[in-house]
Amino acid sequence: MSRPRTARRLTIVVPAALGAFALAVLPASATSTPAQIATSKTNGVAYLKTLQAADGSYAGSGLSNEWAFGAFAAAGTAVVDVAPGGDTTKNARTVYRNLLSTSGWPSASPVVTDYERGALNAYAAGIDPARVSASRNLIAQIYGYWQTAEPGYFGPSSTFNGTVFAALALGGARTQAGGARVPQALTDAMVARVRANQHNDGGWTYQKVEGNPAAQNTASDIDMTGAAMAALCASGVPSTDTDVVQAKNFLKGKLVTTSGAFTSMYGVNTSSNGWAVSGLNACGINPQSADFTTTSNKTPIDFLLANQYNPAGGFKYKPSDTSPSAYASIDALRAVAGGGFTAAPPVPVTPGAPQWVAQSSFTAGTATKLALSVDDGAGSLKVCSVSFTPTGTTTTLGDVLNAATTSATPSGCVTSVTPSSGTGTITAVNGKANSGSGTWKVSVDGSAFAGATRGKTVGVGDTIALRWGA
Repeated sequence: MSRPRTARRLTIVVPAALGAFALAVLPASATSTPAQIATSKTNGVAYLKTLQAADGSYAGSGLSNEWAFGAFAAAGTAVVDVAPGGDTTKNARTVYRNLLSTSGWPSASPVVTDYERGALNAYAAGIDPARVSASRNLIAQIYGYWQTAEPGYFGPSSTFNGTVFAALALGGARTQAGGARVPQALTDAMVARVRANQHNDGGWTYQKVEGNPAAQNTASDIDMTGAAMAALCASGVPSTDTDVVQAKNFLKGKLVTTSGAFTSMYGVNTSSNGWAVSGLNACGINPQSADFTTTSNKTPIDFLLANQYNPAGGFKYKPSDTSPSAYASIDALRAVAGGGFTAAPPVPVTPGAPQWVAQSSFTAGTATKLALSVDDGAGSLKVCSVSFTPTGTTTTLGDVLNAATTSATPSGCVTSVTPSSGTGTITAVNGKANSGSGTWKVSVDGSAFAGATRGKTVGVGDTIALRWGA
């Protein structure tokens, strides 16, 4: 597919709604029944299994098929259960985890969307994205693209999709227990940027329009509208929110009466419908509700199912095509299965296979990264990836902060910490001291904030948030 959206996908839940919206309760007007959807899912999963290479891989050069993992998870198939010829030693999860752990992944010149793609698909595969290996922490690597001069953006703000997929990855790739991994201050900063880039017609494109009235008045596209509304809902924004409602109305206004397709800038196609439906799914909006049933009694799900080959299971990209497309099939199955842009991994059926795999401790002498945010309580939020080499299986908060003063990306996340040694209470960070009830507190992987001490134990993959306040 040589079209603009290809670049977005290369240079590229969540809460329970994302991936759990099963389309089981349908209005009387809906034309795709639960039984038809179930058959579509079964056949779609069978087709996606044919995309696996003989070595067990889905990811490769160019546009790889690893996005299938989110579709599998949404459809109830564990990625670890997908193995060529039943050879469990080559199951898709293990092969993908091994790829992510190599020093050469993703490339010599990575961009933020590489790590966001990795985090979303690792999560769906049952790989903790912060604990892929002793050296690979995808959450920390996303943090490294924080734009200090434009807080809330990840990667160059001109390519706004990097921020959309940061919100999807950081909000969607939750902890193994299902909790929010990142602090609310960071989530709020991303949400503010997504809102600021909404066009006047209610949708979004992959380009930045914030602060540019002429650009905000240009037409939105279907695909990024689906992704951006999913980003908001993955960040906790409710479906009743004004911006989400405007996005829903934008999509509703693009429905083709006779088919249930959305009119896309790329022409009517299955992938654009898939992205739009995934956005609706993420926000808990039924794509077969009255709002999305045309006067010809067609819904977006009807359009997707009409473009599926059965029983083979693949989906066409365009209605005029004569063969299935791998990417259209991935986008369509994820949407039909009720998924957003990632989903929690199902419990495997392979004997002995755990739902999650994760690095359990640091490896002494192996360089790694940790995700760190510092909130001074006065509106200044700093976010960075801290590089360091542990000397044991755990480290301490004090050692992480010391490393951050010299080895953080972006720099300036931590300029000073008091005291600079020992294990006692942290009394000042970046020149801001404890004062009365206002003190420095720490949270790890979304835990409750508590008094910050240098001696606090920090483990592999921990997402660390420092906050000054009462």
